Amino acid sequence: MKHFSTLFAGSAAYFAWFWFFVGWRTEHMFIYLLALSLYYFHATTRRFILAFGVFIAYWIIYDSMRVVPNYEVNPIHVAEPYFFEKSWLGINTPEGRITWNEFFKTRHTPFWDITTGLFYLNWVPIPLLFAFWLLRNDKLLFLKFSYAFVFTNIVGFCIYYLYPAAPPWYVEQYGFEVIHGTPGNAAGLIEFDKLLGIQLFQGMYQKNANVFAAIPSLHSAYPMLCLLYGWRLKKNWLTALFAIFTAGVWFAAVYTRHHYIIDVLLGGAVAVLSYLAFEYLSEKTVLKKWFQDFSTKI
Repeated sequence: MKHFSTLFAGSAAYFAWFWFFVGWRTEHMFIYLLALSLYYFHATTRRFILAFGVFIAYWIIYDSMRVVPNYEVNPIHVAEPYFFEKSWLGINTPEGRITWNEFFKTRHTPFWDITTGLFYLNWVPIPLLFAFWLLRNDKLLFLKFSYAFVFTNIVGFCIYYLYPAAPPWYVEQYGFEVIHGTPGNAAGLIEFDKLLGIQLFQGMYQKNANVFAAIPSLHSAYPMLCLLYGWRLKKNWLTALFAIFTAGVWFAAVYTRHHYIIDVLLGGAVAVLSYLAFEYLSEKTVLKKWFQDFSTKI
């Protein structure tokens, strides 16, 4: 009875939160039914969903940012990132000094449109695959990587609220005027959709929970975390793979006009600092014992 009372209370809280505050969507029901099915289907699937539950928690936190948009907490910065980028990291052309985003807008090619699209598609799947591989081979490192992933996101989300910033495509579309409630935009990734005759990125970015969250680039932080934890396994092929993945996502973020170079560098810095902070916490606090105990249950 205690178990089912907890299940009922948790389910009620879940549905109430998304129905009354966030806004109900079909994926909320899908995630709920999937998690419930895996938990009760078999002991193996139960261990799996318990292990990967932290990623569901990350998704809930990210989706819940719709409740209080960051632009309602602090002013949106549109011009400052653009002019900083142009001044310090811009490129001189016959047309004058421009950002690299502006350079790639008029000089993109089908090869790079497809390549950068493929890299950007994998900013979540590859960390998840890496987590799955770690779960099978090193449960303790899996827990550290998974929880460090969420920790890094929380740090990034806090910065989003402290410093709401517009991405390059926003300046391209709307100039320096602040327009609240601006919908998401696929920007340069729309070329990937056009070349393949699909609406993949267009559909994805229409559901973007927060447009003014360019600094730091968490797209750039995820592959860096994979590189940091992959390096600890001392496998040269894995380190090389993650190094290529990191470089590819970083280049794609700028090429597709979703981030300035400064956004990417700050995203990488957030990943490194969060990694160091979380590793300290996981070794010097009660988290160490908790991870050791939990690793025996998954």
